[in-house]
Amino acid sequence: MTFQPIQFKTLNAKQIEVYNFHKIAARLADYGYHSIWLSDDWQGADFLAVHVDGKTVLRVQLKSRLAIDKKYLGKNLHIAFRHGERVFVYPHDDFVTWIIDRKHVGEMSEAWGKKGHWHWSSLPAWASAFLEPFYELRAAST
Repeated sequence: MTFQPIQFKTLNAKQIEVYNFHKIAARLADYGYHSIWLSDDWQGADFLAVHVDGKTVLRVQLKSRLAIDKKYLGKNLHIAFRHGERVFVYPHDDFVTWIIDRKHVGEMSEAWGKKGHWHWSSLPAWASAFLEPFYELRAAST
């Protein structure tokens, strides 16, 4: 038997979700987290990330891109997404507050105000100031 890498573009939606979970879980493992997939969203979380310290548990919503949603407010959720080979895991409510404080709401005002959610298909440069210093999980060097 030989192992062959898959072509990401050939995966269906559920396969992409599972693939992204495992890629993010592998990166979280480098930071001392064991990730547990939940078969049914639990209070908005797709998976739990439990730290080796025995105290820290992140409730994580898996997304395909940078996103915010009013239905996640107040639920102590982190959002995880991949951007190419980059992985980000950020506290949802802190990011929403940060966006509003810096008046980045303008670009998303209609969708955020009326529909209650917004996502970015590409990573805005201004978001890097929030994400990169603390919430980008860089690959561990071995």
